[in-house]
Amino acid sequence: MKPNRHIHLIGICGTAMASLAGMLKQRGFKVTGSDAAAYPPMSDFLAGLGILVAQPYAESNLQPHPDLIVVGNAISRGNVELEYLLDHRIPFCSLPQILHDEFLRGREVIVIAGTHGKTTTTSMLAWIFQSAGKHPAFLVGGIAENFGSSFALGDGGHFIIEGDEYDTAFFDKGPKFLHYFPDSVILTSVEFDHADIYKDLDAVKTAFKRLVNLVPRRGRIVALEGNQNVSECLAKGLCPVERYGSNGNAAWQVANLRLDPQLTRWSVLRDGSHWADLEFALAGEYNVLNATAAAAMASAYGISPEQIATALKAFKSVKRRLEVKAEVKGVTIIDDFAHHPTAIAETIKALRARYPGRRLWAILEPRSNTLRRNVLQNDLAQALATADQVVVARVFRPEAIPESECLDLTAVIARINHLGKRARVIPDADAIVAQIGAELRAGDVVVILSNGGFGGIYEKLPRRLQAAAPAAVPARS
Repeated sequence: MKPNRHIHLIGICGTAMASLAGMLKQRGFKVTGSDAAAYPPMSDFLAGLGILVAQPYAESNLQPHPDLIVVGNAISRGNVELEYLLDHRIPFCSLPQILHDEFLRGREVIVIAGTHGKTTTTSMLAWIFQSAGKHPAFLVGGIAENFGSSFALGDGGHFIIEGDEYDTAFFDKGPKFLHYFPDSVILTSVEFDHADIYKDLDAVKTAFKRLVNLVPRRGRIVALEGNQNVSECLAKGLCPVERYGSNGNAAWQVANLRLDPQLTRWSVLRDGSHWADLEFALAGEYNVLNATAAAAMASAYGISPEQIATALKAFKSVKRRLEVKAEVKGVTIIDDFAHHPTAIAETIKALRARYPGRRLWAILEPRSNTLRRNVLQNDLAQALATADQVVVARVFRPEAIPESECLDLTAVIARINHLGKRARVIPDADAIVAQIGAELRAGDVVVILSNGGFGGIYEKLPRRLQAAAPAAVPARS
């Protein structure tokens, strides 16, 4: 499309949609958008770009008619703007389609895919390339703190993009990442997820097998070692594959791991020989694996171990990934973008290493399409039970889930209590703040687990603690 054309995004506050909006504006288009509810960090991000977000959805948001409308994958038939554009035959497309047509053509495309770790690994790899002077373009599903942005249109030859296995749009139910036609792929993990669109694990694996099938023979795949699901997905790939992990079968092996309260250090062995010593400020063994995958891919593109080590040492993280939101009266409040029991378990494990001996609270809003369902209910209870105190809010929009499939909070709480940890349901953010605000003590660590705004709890809880100081005696687990 020619610059100055008007492009409107329905569902603009999704992380990828907001990033696309910024990319389109930087390319010279007039960009507007609409959403049902805007909340940080993407609402702040869009405001900083000067992009108008209309709330709520309305036909008037599309008047006068835009030249093109991008329909987010969260938008379904019945949405007033979607119905209007269909009735009036306004041209429309999906996010992956316009990404491919306007931004990916002519670039070396590196896709980071997997059930877990995509956003952080994409951010790491983009930062490594940037630090090495390659000026990549990138798109990531969060705010990469080193860049202060979720995208960049660098003038180098590479486009580094987070590859989401979720569906593309109401008219295209295939995974987003199949539109990106990668030259290289990082595959971090394969588990059952997105229970609203995938029937079972086999359906998830089929999607990843199709991604592998797109990589050309001259390309490369860097994939997690020791995961049977990943191995199945790689079985028919025709390009070189390099595995990373903690066991001796990995070509890129993590060794000498040290998880200290302020710093994480490890060595990487390549084919059994010492390759580099790495460190960064991030917590968690899973982030070490993510960084090792990024290092392996960066090496394939000619970036030296010394350049990689320097970049990782300066890597900050991504908004909403173990992000410390506040430290008030001795209580540390952390935001983490929870979407799956495995991710929750790894988050709590990382916090145990980062804050040894401190009482750990897990406050969960079951909001993702997987967590709102009972398909991984036992795994969820097991993951939450690794915290000391557990609070679960009511299921987000339960009316959208068939009753037979909905998460059974009573069963989850009973299971956690049976495992010896205190767990309870408190319905919403205001009630949670009022109840636990009086119970928190100096030394406590509170991790808030949600992939949404969670009723503003991230701001409300610190305000509550400021108003009533917790006890001065540090709490122990």
